[in-house]
Amino acid sequence: MGKRIITQARGKGSSTYRVSRRAFRYKLQYSKDISGEGKVVKLFDSGAHTAPLAKIAHSKGSFFIPAFKNMVEGQKIKLDGTEIKDGNIVRLKDIPVKTKIYNIESRPYDGGKFVKSGGSSAIINKIVGENIFVLMNSKKERKFKGNCRAIIGVIAGSGRTDKPVVKAGKKYHIKKTKSKLWPRTSAVKMNAIDHPFGSGRGKRIKSKIAKRNAPAGRRVGLLRPRRTGKKK
Repeated sequence: MGKRIITQARGKGSSTYRVSRRAFRYKLQYSKDISGEGKVVKLFDSGAHTAPLAKIAHSKGSFFIPAFKNMVEGQKIKLDGTEIKDGNIVRLKDIPVKTKIYNIESRPYDGGKFVKSGGSSAIINKIVGENIFVLMNSKKERKFKGNCRAIIGVIAGSGRTDKPVVKAGKKYHIKKTKSKLWPRTSAVKMNAIDHPFGSGRGKRIKSKIAKRNAPAGRRVGLLRPRRTGKKK
């Protein structure tokens, strides 16, 4: 009888492959009913996020956001205003073209869904009627409603990719914080006991399609693709 392969072990959901709930306990969204002025109460690091986080206190409670560049504790920010200043939460229709923003709402009052990773930002590209076109960090343009909110500025932590990791142990602990499997081994390099693609024989590497009702140990390769073959 073969042993449990990585695909099965991950599906089982043991602590090795399960994301730590403690790491992701901070919800990076601003609430629906915010107005007036907020204060940066605390700046802190989170292992689950690529940017430092900030706790913002206001008259009706508090919320967490990715910290912007040059943010300091005790700083005051405007909530749902029109002033264009780093850290202020402003509706897209009130933001001028070429302004850098982050933590953009997908639809009004959802709290912010787009552009949240360290060092990233998006730019207001053009305004056409009630639609705001934003140039995302991926260089693709996306359309938003004018009532969607965003934070002015650039997210802190842009230098995290500049310093080399150097040692494999450091990379291991970085991945372990987010419960990522590392190092990853190619399936065709494994033994036959470890993976359906394993063994030294028959290394004709091409697209392999798993059946829909295949057991966990056989659901590898392409899982029910819409189409196969080269596009003509």
